[in-house]
Amino acid sequence: MSDTAILPPRSGIVARAVDWMIRHPAMFTFLLVLPITLWLGIVYIGSLLALLLQSFYSIDEFSGLVVPEFTLATYAELLRPSNFAIILRTVTMAACVTVASAVIAFPIAYFAARYAKGGWKALFYIGVMLPLWSSYLVKVYAWKLVLAKEGILSWAFAKLHLGWLLDAILALPVVGGNSLSVSYIGTFIVFVYIWLPYMIIPVQAALERVPGAMIEAASDLGATPGQSFRMVLLPLALPGIVAGSIFTFSLTLGDYIVPQIIGSGRLFIGQAVYMQQGTAGNIPLAAAFTVVPIAIMGVYLWGARRMGAFDAL
Repeated sequence: MSDTAILPPRSGIVARAVDWMIRHPAMFTFLLVLPITLWLGIVYIGSLLALLLQSFYSIDEFSGLVVPEFTLATYAELLRPSNFAIILRTVTMAACVTVASAVIAFPIAYFAARYAKGGWKALFYIGVMLPLWSSYLVKVYAWKLVLAKEGILSWAFAKLHLGWLLDAILALPVVGGNSLSVSYIGTFIVFVYIWLPYMIIPVQAALERVPGAMIEAASDLGATPGQSFRMVLLPLALPGIVAGSIFTFSLTLGDYIVPQIIGSGRLFIGQAVYMQQGTAGNIPLAAAFTVVPIAIMGVYLWGARRMGAFDAL
């Protein structure tokens, strides 16, 4: 006989409701998650579907009004050289930020996973998470001051008699500005700084799962440190790197504030969406621009799932 069958009968609405929930746990769980499910379904998923729908509309060039008729003309506009350059520029920046974050994060995460113990590990977590406690805008504007021509970075280069090196960097075509505070490289530096913690934590978690005995076994079998890294450590840590790249890549892909404050004046996707939606009033094109990072991240998440990245989150 089940435990629910021997429960004494109760009186009152609350008591009967409690009895009903005990006897129907599955239905109780369903009712418990129903509000948040409706919220996500209506507000979040509903807004995405509305956005997707509007991306198939077009805008009348004469009246400036949205024409609610199905067309692929708006997506065709994304292939124009100016619009396609925005997409390519944003994806390239996101990829560079992701690679740089992984390169910087790996030794930090490895040290924390292998050598930091007790209080040192707590200090590591505080050091990694502390930048996330401050305001996003404050950090971006602080970096703008650091990277400015009159900032501390230029002052340090001048004191070290390396002003020529800074001028040579600014002269590069890929820099895209006459000051680090309004350049591609400045945007890159700020992106890496802001998103780096999102890469360190998953990589550190993945490295924690790698048994030290496997590294020792590779060494006993004659593998050099470089071979042990390439053939043992890196493949086992790869899910953590991919998991971290989900954050760094997606957050860079859709960011508006950093390119707006530190950017060189050439648009990224976030700025293009704002400009088309606000200044130009071209809602369909803004929606089409928004679908681009969603589609890219959909493919990216599918590949990350196949590599087991979600297990390292």
